[in-house]
Amino acid sequence: NCCTIDWFFPWPEEGLIAVAGQQLADIGLEEALQKSVIDQCMQFQVKTQVMSARFQAEVNRFNYVTPTSYLELISTFKKLLNVKKDEVGSAKSRYEVGLGKLLSCAEDVAVMEVELTDLQPVLKQKTGEVEELIKVLDKESADAAVTKEKCAQDEAVAKEEADKTNEMKTSCEADLAEALPALESAVSALKSLTKGDITEMKAMKNPPKGVKLTMEGVCIMMEIKPDKVTAEDGKGKVDDYWKPSTKLLGDPNFMQKLLDYDKDNIDPKIIAKIRPYIANPDFVPAVIEKQSKAATGLVKWVRAMEVYDKVAKVVEPKRIALKQAEDDLKVMMEGLAEKQAALKQVLDKIAELEANFKKANDEKESLANQVDSCEKKLVRAGKLISGLGGEKTRWTENVKTLGEEFTNVTGDVLVSSAIVAYLGVFSSTYRDDFVTEAVKDVRTKGIPGSATVQLEKVLGNPVQIRDWNLQGLPRDTLSIDNAIIMSKSRRWPLMIDPQGQANKWIRNMEKDNQPGVFKLSQSDFIRNLETCVQYGRPVLLENVGETIDSILEPLLTKAVYKSGGSNVINIGDSAVEYHDDFKLYLTTKLPNPHYAPEVSTKVVLINFTITPVGLSDQLLGITVEVERNDLEQERQRLVIQNAGFKKQLSQIEDKILKMLSEAGGDILEDEELINTLSASKVTSNEIGIALEAAEKTEAVINDTRMKYTPYPERGSLLFFCIAELRNIEPMYQYSLDWFINLYIASMKDSWPEEGAPMPEVEERVEDLIKHFTYSLYRNVCRSLFEKDKLLYSFLVCTRLMLSLDQINTPELSFLLSGVGGVLQGQQPIKPADWVPDRSWTEMLQASLLPGFSDLPGEFTANLSKWLEGYDSTDPAAVQMP
Repeated sequence: NCCTIDWFFPWPEEGLIAVAGQQLADIGLEEALQKSVIDQCMQFQVKTQVMSARFQAEVNRFNYVTPTSYLELISTFKKLLNVKKDEVGSAKSRYEVGLGKLLSCAEDVAVMEVELTDLQPVLKQKTGEVEELIKVLDKESADAAVTKEKCAQDEAVAKEEADKTNEMKTSCEADLAEALPALESAVSALKSLTKGDITEMKAMKNPPKGVKLTMEGVCIMMEIKPDKVTAEDGKGKVDDYWKPSTKLLGDPNFMQKLLDYDKDNIDPKIIAKIRPYIANPDFVPAVIEKQSKAATGLVKWVRAMEVYDKVAKVVEPKRIALKQAEDDLKVMMEGLAEKQAALKQVLDKIAELEANFKKANDEKESLANQVDSCEKKLVRAGKLISGLGGEKTRWTENVKTLGEEFTNVTGDVLVSSAIVAYLGVFSSTYRDDFVTEAVKDVRTKGIPGSATVQLEKVLGNPVQIRDWNLQGLPRDTLSIDNAIIMSKSRRWPLMIDPQGQANKWIRNMEKDNQPGVFKLSQSDFIRNLETCVQYGRPVLLENVGETIDSILEPLLTKAVYKSGGSNVINIGDSAVEYHDDFKLYLTTKLPNPHYAPEVSTKVVLINFTITPVGLSDQLLGITVEVERNDLEQERQRLVIQNAGFKKQLSQIEDKILKMLSEAGGDILEDEELINTLSASKVTSNEIGIALEAAEKTEAVINDTRMKYTPYPERGSLLFFCIAELRNIEPMYQYSLDWFINLYIASMKDSWPEEGAPMPEVEERVEDLIKHFTYSLYRNVCRSLFEKDKLLYSFLVCTRLMLSLDQINTPELSFLLSGVGGVLQGQQPIKPADWVPDRSWTEMLQASLLPGFSDLPGEFTANLSKWLEGYDSTDPAAVQMP
């Protein structure tokens, strides 16, 4: 059989509270507030169960509220609460920082104006001081230049004299260099002699000739007179130096006297006497060395003295000249030093003046920089205030609004989470009832929340919603809420889409991502599905029935697991690598599907059945596109352009607030930042002007479009009339595409004949309404059983009269049911026996309707006239009393 046991029993309230308490223990709410939130979560689950029962009773639609829905509520609330708090808090903080910078900038302007006023005279005074210092410095510098030039001339002369003196000194030293080696050699030889060497030579009784010759030379140099002795041949007397030599050698200071010998002042007579010895070939160290070591040193000394004296005679005039030159140079240098000292004093004075000038000039430059910085800051502040000053009021309002949103975020997100978790399958009436009651309960429990909660405002992104609308999402609130539910739910959406609106939107939205559009009946469905899962392409699964193939179970439950470092999911017998960008959309064309609870736990059911408002807006676009194609094309262009403008404005504002938030210290110091902000604001203003002009043009176009509104409104009303025919007979199913084709054909068929004048818009709309109403009536009647045509006519007639306010709903309800309300108190008695009891009861019921309160009394007062109508075979022809 077709029975299924419902194993899903509702959880008790205690169980719901316990689960919520465990899941929400770590969300960071105050204890009392957390308790209220947990209790409200339980209430949402219970009230949704009650509303589902009402939903089934009133419109015969099934919805199962399972524990999965409850867990979806809790997880959605946990996920969105902190996200929304961060989002609102961050936005509020950025606006506050932006306002703070603007206010600080305005305060700085006043301070800088005072500072600039104070700095101007100081700068003027300091500039005058610097100019005076420049004059003094120029005069002193000129005097110093003269002194410096004279001093330089004297230095040049002194340098020339010094060069000459040095040249003379070098010549003397070169001449001396000739004698000095022999002298040094002699001194070394003397120093090498020991006391024993001298004693040995003194002890000689018959010294060798060379020794005697050497001592004679030493005696001559020391001016020791010889003894007169008889010559060897006996003829006369000869000089004998050996005996004086032995005395000399016996002198203990003999060696020291030799070393201290005044070689610079040798008597010329001594030199004259010694030169014959020097010329003697036996008077050389090489010969003497063979005879006596001590004599060798002495002979070297004698020869060195003779050489030194010979050189000294040449050097001495030069020395005298050198000394004179050095004395003259010293006098000159002393004079030069005095002049240099005087020059130094002048230069020191100039250096002091320059230091004073530099200090004063630095102070002047510092003041000038301060003035310049102040002036630039004032200019930048002017740019900032003129550019962003207009935002002050709006940002202040935004801060206030965001502050209220932040305060109310807990309650608003809680109600929004309930909408996401529970209300996807419900129509707008039930959603509104649920939200109204939910908001009331939330505020009653002390949970901070707004007086009214709209999912679009709490969880919607205006830029994203505009993009959705451009991609084909209907603009009515229900459709927008459905899109938000789909984007915020963690389960894949299964959209009840009998008119194909969601299908069309999904195709356009995912167009750039190369979506795979499949049906379960396709032979290659599994292979294509695996490809899309592996490469992250979205999948749109169309025409889903009331049961879902078990092969989709892992995808619906997102049973992803790790294998070999990759995310993997099982599809049938295959393990397929799972791409994080994969998305799954399911749609069904069944107008009232009955999905089992096990299906409801795996997907989020979303009712995309078209609404009167959404259909009316869609038909209006079609009407204008056919009637005034130029207007519709321009409007669509403006809608896209304005959406782009608004997106740019939002991005620019975000950029401005971000730059202000990230700017450290004094923002007026950052010229690049100010220029960027100014450029951004200029761009924003240009876009704003273009947007304002475009919106004016769009408003003019919309005014023209709105003149056609009665026609699409009639079309929307008639579509929902024929949509309800399925309640009479399930075979009476009319697609939206068929309806739209008939709607367009009616416009084309009713077009004025060629050459005929074009009617005014209002007249044209009336013609369209009449033509389409009749055309639709005929086409629908062609598909109805004869027995249902009158009922269809009645349905159309009453709906049209309701829309034109020719009747009201209570009167129509009374006409159909004979019940106008609940009768209270004593009721009038039936005035005559010919009046049927049922008719009198219905007359009393009619008296409860507005405008019929006096009907029983008037009937009783005009009983005879009412009897005429009652007895007439054609009561409709009888005039009413």
